[in-house]
Amino acid sequence: MDKSDGTIKLDQFLKLMGIASTGGQAKLMVQAGDVKVNGSVETRRGRQLVSGDEVTVGSQTLKVDLNNS
Repeated sequence: MDKSDGTIKLDQFLKLMGIASTGGQAKLMVQAGDVKVNGSVETRRGRQLVSGDEVTVGSQTLKVDLNNS
């Protein structure tokens, strides 16, 4: 997470939440179109997420909350 601007990259978020075990796995999931951000397929693993964004992988939806760090 980049604490200076309150964002986290999509691939880092997937690793942090345990959805992907490695950065390589996160990259493949995103490139395959398996990840949605706020309801839209996201293919950029470097997409900057902010608090309130929703990330969906399969049937699991996670809300980004960067305020508890």
